Formats: sequence, C-alpha cells, structure tokens
Amino acid sequence: MAGHANTGRSARGGPDRYDPGVPDTDDRFDVIATLDRYATALDRRSWDLLDDVFTQSVVAEWGGVYWSGRNELVAMIRSNLDGCGPTQHLLGNYDVSLHGDRAAATCRVRAFHIGRGDRSDRTYELFGFYHAVLVRTDAGWRVEEWHGETTLELGTRDVLGSE
Repeated sequence: MAGHANTGRSARGGPDRYDPGVPDTDDRFDVIATLDRYATALDRRSWDLLDDVFTQSVVAEWGGVYWSGRNELVAMIRSNLDGCGPTQHLLGNYDVSLHGDRAAATCRVRAFHIGRGDRSDRTYELFGFYHAVLVRTDAGWRVEEWHGETTLELGTRDVLGSE
C-alpha cells in the first residue's frame, strides 16, 4: 500500500512484525525455524535433529502428562512414532514474542498419521497448538518449555506406538 513502504508499520498502522527494518526480525524467524525443525525431525524420524530443537533440560506437558529432559521427551515421541507409518506435521499461524534472550511462541499444528503394517488402513489426525518458551544459546534458539494443546482428534490413536 502507498505510504507504508519502509515505515515499519503495517497498512493498519500497527508495527509490521516481519519488516526487515525491525531489529528482532532475524530472531523471530530463527524461533520459527526452531519450531519447524521439530516438525521436520518427526516426519523424517531424524531423532538427532531434536538436539537442535530442545534444551537438555526441557520440560514438557501434553494432556496432563509431563516429561523432564530431552532424552525422556524424545523417548516419548519415539514411542509414538517409531511404530507409526508416514506422518505430516503442518505448523502455521506463528505468534512470537521476544524478551531479550528468551522468547514465547505459539503456533497451530495439524498432524496427520497413517498406520503401519496391519494398521495401514487406519489414520489419526490431530489439530491443536504448540506453546513454547525458548532461550537463546550459543548454538541458537532452543525450547526449554513445551506444551501441547489438542483441540480436535479424528481417527484412532491405534496408529501410534509399536506394532
């Protein structure tokens, strides 16, 4: 729109969060990239990539169940996906708030899972949110608190877990 170029303001007059002229734009994109790495790690079963997502001491909660530490969290994730067929975790509608070397981020998730083996005719789909608190480390942004929120489930959870 005319009159808004290079002002750091959106067409509605508010701050343009993704304007390259805003100093924290790189941090916002790096936080989003960290969340996207999580989805990539799960869909590719690249468990080592989760080292680039979570701090060693991450705490996590989903549905009233808690995990402490990256090893415990990754073990839980693997217990659900190692016996599952293909998955696709789609993330979007990111909301990132930066506070120096800390960030709070929320995004929507739509996760689709297909069964494997004798469960290949079954699917499970989840709609919800990921809520994260991240810290800046020497290696980049890492999640230190992770909370999953499910808003809708379709299909059967039977596709998760071991065969």
